[in-house]
Amino acid sequence: MAGETTLTIVGNLTADPEIRTIGTGATVANFTVASTPRVWNRQTNQYEDGQALFMRCSAWRDMADHIAQSLKKGVRVIVTGRLQQRSYQAQDGSNRTIVELQVDEIGPSLRYAVAAVARQSKSNGVRQGQSYSGGSTYGNPQQSGWQQAAPQPAANDPFGQPQQPQSPEQDPWASDQPAPPADGPDDPEF
Repeated sequence: MAGETTLTIVGNLTADPEIRTIGTGATVANFTVASTPRVWNRQTNQYEDGQALFMRCSAWRDMADHIAQSLKKGVRVIVTGRLQQRSYQAQDGSNRTIVELQVDEIGPSLRYAVAAVARQSKSNGVRQGQSYSGGSTYGNPQQSGWQQAAPQPAANDPFGQPQQPQSPEQDPWASDQPAPPADGPDDPEF
């Protein structure tokens, strides 16, 4: 959306995500990501920790459930979202303002770990066995990216057609000798 401040942060979860259900029935996951920069100190010839940033994050609905099932304290994550400022009145009556990251995307960092991905079947219309082929529906808004089976190539797609066997003299990759250069130092036009 225009005018919003987006941010990507890489860091570790400081605690397990907290899941709440609000009055409308929507779930929200709240968690904090700690990002500490590492700086090279020339005097000591070693890395040192810089000032840590603790970013409070929130995710809603299905993403909140997926975060609760997938991420735990200490997991290194990559989070992208929009910075939002929110004001509220504390129990002591004072007004408070906080800045938090409204999560758009989140995933484990694979720099120092491995992860297994499993598609969740939820109430959003995605059924088991479906896959998302990605991309846009530009030019054909009736077609969605969700496919029941592998997409079939178009009839005029040369890469989707099965290869016809070629004779060795027609196949440029069949020869063990390199092809002569088209233009080179022996070429009179060079």
